[in-house]
Amino acid sequence: MKAKLGMSPIAWWNDDLVELSDDVSLEECLKQSRSAGFTGMEKGRRFPEDSEVLLPILKAADVTLCGGWFSGTLVDEDIAANKDRIAPMIELFKAVDAPCIVYGEVGRSIQGDRGKPLATKPRLADDEMKAYAKKVTAFGEWCAEQGMPLSYHHHMAAVVETEPELDTFMRHSGEGIPLLLDAGHLAFAGGDVLRAIDNHHKRINHVHVKDIRRPVVDGLDRSRQSFLDAVALGAFTVPGDGSLDFGAIVQRFADHGYEGWFVVEAEQDPKANPPAKMAEVGYKELMRVMTRAGYTVETQGFPKV
Repeated sequence: MKAKLGMSPIAWWNDDLVELSDDVSLEECLKQSRSAGFTGMEKGRRFPEDSEVLLPILKAADVTLCGGWFSGTLVDEDIAANKDRIAPMIELFKAVDAPCIVYGEVGRSIQGDRGKPLATKPRLADDEMKAYAKKVTAFGEWCAEQGMPLSYHHHMAAVVETEPELDTFMRHSGEGIPLLLDAGHLAFAGGDVLRAIDNHHKRINHVHVKDIRRPVVDGLDRSRQSFLDAVALGAFTVPGDGSLDFGAIVQRFADHGYEGWFVVEAEQDPKANPPAKMAEVGYKELMRVMTRAGYTVETQGFPKV
C-alpha cells in the first residue's frame, strides 16, 4: 500500500489567531516541512492564487500541493453562491494537480469566535441535517464534475462536530461528497476514531493526522472556553507528541486498504512549539507507525515531468 505525507501551514501561520503565527515566508515554510521529510503542503493564506506564480515555488521546494481549505456556507447560503466562490480555487487546484479541496462548513460555526464557548456550538435538527447533507452532496457532485473532488471536514464548533452528527451526515449524504477523517477533531469531540474509520472508510479520501493533548482537552471548561481558547492552550499537536495512538489509527486505515494523503494539521503556538522541530517529530512518528502497518511512503515531492 502506498501513502503520502503532507503538512498544513497552520503550524506556521494561524488564520484565526494571528498571534499564533511564525514570521516566516512561504518558501521557508515549505523548506522546513520538506527538510523534515514531508512531500506535500496544504494551501494557506500566504500561497499565491495564480498557478503560474505558485508552480515555480512548489517546484523549487520539491513539494506538491496536497489540499486546502474552502470555507463553505451551504448550511445557510445557496449552492450558486458557493459555486461562485470555489470556482477560482478549483481552477488553481487543477492547474497544480492537487488531489482535493477540503470543504469546511463555516455557516453558523463558532470555531473562529473566541467569545463563544464550545458548549454553544450550532446544532441541526434531524430534518435540517438531512437537507444539509443532500445539499452538500449536490455541491460535491458539481465540484467533481468540474474536475476537482471535495473532502468534507467534520470540525469542532461546527454543525458536524460529534461522532453522532458525523454518522447522521454520512447517512443522509452520498458518495458525491467524500470524507476527510480528522483524528484530532473527532477525539476532541469525544468520538471513537477507530469506530469512525470502520463505519466510514469507503468514503474517506483524505486524512488529517492531528493529535491532541488529552490533559488540555479534558481540562477545558466548555461552558466558558472557546475553540480558539483550546488552540491557544495547546489542545493540538503532531503525532508522537500527544495522546492518540497513531499506531492503532494508521493500522486501521491500512486494514481497510486506504491509500493516499496523511496530512499533519497541528495548530499551536510556534514559539513554544517550533514548527520545524514539530515537523520532524511528526514525520518520525508517522514513518514508524506507517512502516509497521505495511505502507510504502512516497518520497517524491513535486511531480517530475
